[in-house]
Amino acid sequence: MFTSTERLTVRRFRAQDVAAFSAYRSVPEVARYQSWDAPFSLEKATATVQGFANGDPLAAGWFQYAIDLDGVLIGDLGLNLAENLMQAELGFTLAPEYQGKGYATEAVRGLLNHLFVERNLHRVSAECDTRNLASAQLLRRIGFRDEGLRLQNTWFKGEWTDDFFFGLLRSDWF
Repeated sequence: MFTSTERLTVRRFRAQDVAAFSAYRSVPEVARYQSWDAPFSLEKATATVQGFANGDPLAAGWFQYAIDLDGVLIGDLGLNLAENLMQAELGFTLAPEYQGKGYATEAVRGLLNHLFVERNLHRVSAECDTRNLASAQLLRRIGFRDEGLRLQNTWFKGEWTDDFFFGLLRSDWF
């Protein structure tokens, strides 16, 4: 376990997460603004979860955290730790049946608190497609600053997308 909140545990992935992971990553609306395509097979989910479970959260690069509600995987948080180990980029995914209930906000807050308080990170950033209003609203609600808009910034899934950029400093967290 990395951190817990009132309702959730943010933890390392484990083998029993494969079915739930495959299920929510197979929903087209969940995959829409993400780097994978739906459906997300059990075979692919098994290999992906195994890789996540063996990852090192203290090493530079991406690490995926599982969002756990009463022993059930309901989503994940991705963190791309910079080479300097003092800043990171954040991403998040939540199964549709758990959206709109404050779980993503709670999980992101819990992880940010862990990163800023226990690991002393200086800065966390995030970006999202401008059409992904729910993610942009979540980041603003938590306290991320709008740091910019880049028009037709990313060639993604066969189209140019506009991207919002966000940032949060450790000093702002306190």
